[in-house]
Amino acid sequence: AAAVMRALGNHPQGLSLAAIAQVVDLPRSTVQRIINALEEELLVEALGPGGGFRLGPALGQLINQAQTDIISLVRPHLIALSEQLQESTCLSSLAGDKTYVLDRIVAERELRVVFPIGINAPATATAGGKLLLAELSEEAVRALLPDPLPVFTPLTLTREALFEQLVEIKACGLAVDRGEYIEGLCSFAVLLDTYLGRYTIAIVAPSTRMVSRSEQFQQALLACKHNIERAIGCTPAKS
Repeated sequence: AAAVMRALGNHPQGLSLAAIAQVVDLPRSTVQRIINALEEELLVEALGPGGGFRLGPALGQLINQAQTDIISLVRPHLIALSEQLQESTCLSSLAGDKTYVLDRIVAERELRVVFPIGINAPATATAGGKLLLAELSEEAVRALLPDPLPVFTPLTLTREALFEQLVEIKACGLAVDRGEYIEGLCSFAVLLDTYLGRYTIAIVAPSTRMVSRSEQFQQALLACKHNIERAIGCTPAKS
């Protein structure tokens, strides 16, 4: 049943019984029984005289009841990531030219990074912010950012250097801030592209630990991203 509903979710225009059977690799008679059961619960509906089926209205009601908000859904993953690496982690979104910290987990260790929920950090000088800027068009980013960019540390990027880096970030889906906002502080971030919107999860740690553990941090972030998007549902790729 789950496979049938995923197939219909990937084809919002609807599918015939034969097409569904082909996608899920089940006999047509089996698919017919599953469709009948789902249709009874309004989880699937017929398209009409032309034939075929699509997802039904009851699915939206179930989603509304189950999915509270992005913070509640991601928090267990932030906690697990923080405990795995013994570093602070956070969930952020874009607010103008700032990154807005929606939630954060502070590492339980002597030397750790502590920052408040709700902090607005410059998107141009933080890993999460650069990731979210990279999702916008170049024209939108140029209109959004001041010229010249504010300088926070000797490592803060210039406006043109930032635009060059945004192209690379867009290609790989991972960003790094190497002391560009606060000296001695670094962050790694990865993009969450879900039906609830675009967010970033980041690891924030002292620069001394980031240098030696960068590969480990990247792998942990990518695994966390996969787990979250699998649980929430990622935005379908655009053709």
